[in-house]
Amino acid sequence: MQNPLPVETDWALLSLFSPPSPKWSGLQKALPVSGGPSNRTTGETEKRFLVIRHGALGDFFQAFPVFDSLRQAFPGTHITLLTGSFYQNLATRSPWFDAVVTDDRPSFADWRHLVKMHRLFSTVDRVYDFQNSSRTRHYLRLSRLSRKRPDWCSAHPGARWRHATPLRRQMHTLLRQEEQLRCAGIPSQPRRVPHWLQPEVGDKALGRLAAPYVVLVPGAAAHRPAKRWPVEHYAALLPLLQKHGLEAIVVGSTGERKAGHSLAQAAAELGLPLHDLTGHTSLTGLAGVMRGATLVIGNDTGPLHVAAAMDAPTLTLFSAESDPRRTAPLSVTPGRSHILSMPDLNTLRPETVITYLEGHLLTEPSR
Repeated sequence: MQNPLPVETDWALLSLFSPPSPKWSGLQKALPVSGGPSNRTTGETEKRFLVIRHGALGDFFQAFPVFDSLRQAFPGTHITLLTGSFYQNLATRSPWFDAVVTDDRPSFADWRHLVKMHRLFSTVDRVYDFQNSSRTRHYLRLSRLSRKRPDWCSAHPGARWRHATPLRRQMHTLLRQEEQLRCAGIPSQPRRVPHWLQPEVGDKALGRLAAPYVVLVPGAAAHRPAKRWPVEHYAALLPLLQKHGLEAIVVGSTGERKAGHSLAQAAAELGLPLHDLTGHTSLTGLAGVMRGATLVIGNDTGPLHVAAAMDAPTLTLFSAESDPRRTAPLSVTPGRSHILSMPDLNTLRPETVITYLEGHLLTEPSR
């Protein structure tokens, strides 16, 4: 049997594709969030910037550092975010943006959407494109027809500040976005835990939890089943968690309720406590759950990046479907992100994960 590849130090991943840089030493500390719209300096130039970030949940949370760096570099500038409607509420509550415009990426045959984009580009002086997709390449061309013809920071040809490094696609997402900002002369700031992410009124998820607990994330994108470790293998971890005085919490989207139900059923048969929150957390509620976790164990999927952004210790299980050197969840504090990688997760035995947990992450019973 092929042994899984453990990566115990998250920053070792970054060094594979990047030379040592003093900028990354700033990530050794998790600093409190400061700034925000309420205390921006006045009298600055009346520029208007647009930031583009669509993508999946993990992509959006991994953009937090560049959002923060932009706001700190331009505290008095009006910054608008163009993103999917799923992130509108979260982005509106953040300290980084003055406005949020939704873009659920309809067909380019939708002329109303093209008019909307044209009008938007006519109101901004600069565009920071962290999506760098074929769609945003068309947006760049469309912006050339607008009244202001804004300057772009992007990987696309035609951008004033183009991120065109040959290894761009091999870089970790955090490094790639940081380097793109440097192309525009913007310094990166130390990563910060987003303490502004507080549960919304009516979000009852946190009220049902009592520390210490471990969060299990058995789901992943429905169209990529190879990224999922079998649910019954997660169930095999439950006795270990009880041994260490840890309750189990299961999280996921509404489409992953079947996995949550299966784990809850397995826990009931073993007489073990388990809270099934699949489909019952908002994004802010999910962030709160992750922030309070003793450990988060799951597949390479969005909630693991939420956990990393909230600086929770993580163990992410990777298959050949994705490359941890490019996409591994990296917690704010070095050393909290752990990985086990196997080409086929079906061959990753629960005993292997249990041994790793007892040797590296659950060395003493929780109290």
